[in-house]
Amino acid sequence: MITLPLFISGAEIAFIMFILVMVFGADKIPDIARGLGKGMRTLRNASNDIKSEIQKSAEKQGIDTDISKDVRSEISKVKEDIDEITGSVKRRL
Repeated sequence: MITLPLFISGAEIAFIMFILVMVFGADKIPDIARGLGKGMRTLRNASNDIKSEIQKSAEKQGIDTDISKDVRSEISKVKEDIDEITGSVKRRL
């Protein structure tokens, strides 16, 4: 059984599809799906544009937007600390 995040089962999806076919007709459903796809693509492009504008603005103001550098440096610090701790244990064995 297919479960969506809205907790809709497969039978409920089939029922909704049946109602859609009855209301709109089989000819209109591809047009509706195409329109929804275009709308989702437009929304995704707009969100990507907003994200890039925020990053450009932050870079102009000198704000570091790359979090991965900070994470990598913290991970390397932890690795060094672990090596220091395990190094003394390894020497004793």
